[in-house]
Amino acid sequence: MGILDRFFKSHGPDWGVHPDDHKRPAADAPLRTLPVPEKLYIPMQQHVGGPARPVVLVGQAVLKGQLLAEAQGNISAPIHAPTSGRVVAIGEITAPHPSGLAQLAITLASDGNDTWGERQPVVDPFSLSPAEIAKRTAAAGVVGLGGATFPSAVKFNLGKRLKVSTLIVNGGECEPYLSSDDCLMRYRASEVVDGLRIIMHAIGAGDALVGIEENKPEAIAAMKLAAEPFGNVRICPVPARYPMGSDKQLIQTLTGKEVPADARAAEVGVLVHNVSTCAAVHRALRLGEPLIERIVTVNGGAVATPGNVFAPLGARVADLLGFTGLTQEPARLILGGPMMGTLLPHATIPIVKGASGILAFDAREARVPEAGACIRCGSCTRACPMGLLPLEMANHIRAGDLEGALRYELSDCIACGCCAYVCPAHIPLVQYFSHAKGELSARERSKLRNAATRRLVEQRLARLERETREKAAAAAKRKAERDAAKARAAGTSVTEASP
Repeated sequence: MGILDRFFKSHGPDWGVHPDDHKRPAADAPLRTLPVPEKLYIPMQQHVGGPARPVVLVGQAVLKGQLLAEAQGNISAPIHAPTSGRVVAIGEITAPHPSGLAQLAITLASDGNDTWGERQPVVDPFSLSPAEIAKRTAAAGVVGLGGATFPSAVKFNLGKRLKVSTLIVNGGECEPYLSSDDCLMRYRASEVVDGLRIIMHAIGAGDALVGIEENKPEAIAAMKLAAEPFGNVRICPVPARYPMGSDKQLIQTLTGKEVPADARAAEVGVLVHNVSTCAAVHRALRLGEPLIERIVTVNGGAVATPGNVFAPLGARVADLLGFTGLTQEPARLILGGPMMGTLLPHATIPIVKGASGILAFDAREARVPEAGACIRCGSCTRACPMGLLPLEMANHIRAGDLEGALRYELSDCIACGCCAYVCPAHIPLVQYFSHAKGELSARERSKLRNAATRRLVEQRLARLERETREKAAAAAKRKAERDAAKARAAGTSVTEASP
């Protein structure tokens, strides 16, 4: 019996936490559109896998939607121009990551015209083969917009190959403060439903279940209206509990199926896509538009007019905060949600495909309580949605025993933060787990590098040995040929000297 099996059998549905959602008034504010900034800073790494490779030159004029960088490798995604203008730089900028490390990006100066390039819309996507839908989705740079940013077309092909029967559409959006998916479902429900039906066709699924948390009644009503003509699309309200938006938890809630720790969802007959991803597929197929913009929640105590903003990718965090206004200097900036988001070093970082929100916290929201000693209350274990033992993992990590943490299934941790949220001692458990995973990954990369180095050394030694043998054989052959020639010459001389 696996960890997840043990958890559900022993704890039933009592996993997760119920944080204050802080979604309103941002969720109820009308959707606004950010004017295109003078410059956009477009990173080449906006997805899982290999970074995109630039195909434009500095000084080149481009149109909206034009390819800027092509995918590299099987797991990658192309990048397109969010507006028309001119490429003014290709170089490093600060990555949307707490490390503040540099990342390759294309800087695009807008010409103010927002002129589209050539588009190839499809009137009837259902007339296309699944392979053609996957091809067009990949060419449009569509990736998972729920945060994972895995190239969507790769999942299409996996679902088709494993004969997935059910599409799970994730409209949970369980992170506090965020409401971009909620806003999308309220205002563009028809796009979501059309996109999910296209995905169903692409993967061969017979039905779709759309999971939406109960605290989004307006989104549920809009989606039910949009899905009404289609009997194989069901809108399913689910309990408002964090992290309901996690794939395995949503699958278990909607279908009763439990995905084993070492398996993928497709292996149990389901595939999960986010509602924003579905809308992006709709636009890619129906309108011929690549993924170049998205809805971003701008929220937090330092924001003057919180709400959801439709913004081009590459716009800086500062551009969106300037648009919504600030009441004070933010004490903390977060890209994404407060539980699993990325702490930002400054506001000049651009938004990317997976950026669902920007949170500008005031001093009260940003306050981090001082950590105390563990009182062994077991709250972290009860809250863990994966049925793990966070305290035991943390103890092994503190002692430097990372292999011991692995024996407690550290690799199954989804870094949701439930354990740290409920800890009365305010122990930063997720930081321990993230550190350990990073260290283990570094060790694994080091092992792979060492193994590769050993192979290269062994290959070089084998080559040198082979070359030595070949040289020796060649020298022996030449000597034999010289000896034979001398022998022939000597025999000829004897013959000529005979009377």
